Amino acid sequence: MKVIVDTSVWSLALRRSKNVENKHVEELEELIKEVRAQLIGPVRQELLNGIKSEKQYRVLKKHLRAFKDLSIETEDYELAAEYFNTARKNGIQGSNTDFLLCAISTRLRMPIFTTDKDFLYFQSVLPIELHRVRS
Repeated sequence: MKVIVDTSVWSLALRRSKNVENKHVEELEELIKEVRAQLIGPVRQELLNGIKSEKQYRVLKKHLRAFKDLSIETEDYELAAEYFNTARKNGIQGSNTDFLLCAISTRLRMPIFTTDKDFLYFQSVLPIELHRVRS
């Protein structure tokens, strides 16, 4: 099964020191080797936003090009808004990108791989599945 990878996990992998081990980074590496890691355009943008060095920006952009963006449909935006409203009614806050990621995950029946604890709250009121690090 393919897995949508959230910004938090990509960021860990992209900024880590070569000497530091991280179970989330190792899991991402395995998902990539298995051709299961998936990317959405808004996550790509979050990863590229704010990079000060033009050289770093070009290198990261080149590396990310290996991953084709999943398509985003009109229904995904509508469902994301519905999810935002549902979460808000339950006292849960999140970003537009987070809810869009949840909507795409629901439509494509793909779990989300994230380190962002907000997704645990989303999961309590939304029909999303989270990918866990395998043992």
